[in-house]
Amino acid sequence: MNMKPLEDTIMGALGIEIGEVSAERATATMPVCGKTHQPFGLLHGGASVVLAETIASLATWNLIDQENEMAVGLEINANHIRGKQDGIVTAIATPLHKGRSTMVWDIKIVDEEEKLICISRCTVAIVQKKK
Repeated sequence: MNMKPLEDTIMGALGIEIGEVSAERATATMPVCGKTHQPFGLLHGGASVVLAETIASLATWNLIDQENEMAVGLEINANHIRGKQDGIVTAIATPLHKGRSTMVWDIKIVDEEEKLICISRCTVAIVQKKK
């Protein structure tokens, strides 16, 4: 299975951009604008969850055998702390567990002033690619 161009994924649709990716931290940004709003003009909680799962999955993918394995979201939860109308949010993922078959990530989504917008925990499964 080949990876699709990122612009042809939900990442492209929502304007998610990857920042740093290392064994101990990964970041991504997303604009807060019409395409990420709910009907009342605030950042949609679902968009925050997409951002959180995206960075957790990519952070896991960075640590696995990319030729033979894939990283797929298994479970995610989120608490939406503060609303946001515009600007940019940044997801910061740090590992809580790095196993052979699953990884668990703590994700904090913050605004430009580092105010907490959302907290999330995502479990990512590591599965074998089909040949």
